Amino acid sequence: MTDSDLDQTYSRLCASLGKVGEAQAPLFLSMLCLLLMSRFDEAAEVTTLIDKAEQQSRSAPLQVMT
Repeated sequence: MTDSDLDQTYSRLCASLGKVGEAQAPLFLSMLCLLLMSRFDEAAEVTTLIDKAEQQSRSAPLQVMT
């Protein structure tokens, strides 16, 4: 995915979060994660990304995962 693609999809995510509202954001993000996880062939690929997201969530500043 190119930087432009990342920017476009991130902007779409932000817009969708705004539409569903703060109260529904956790549900929306959970549903999106499950849909995205289903695209992977191996659970290990997903667990690696979960670990990276958790690690980066605990540190500052926020960094884009690659």
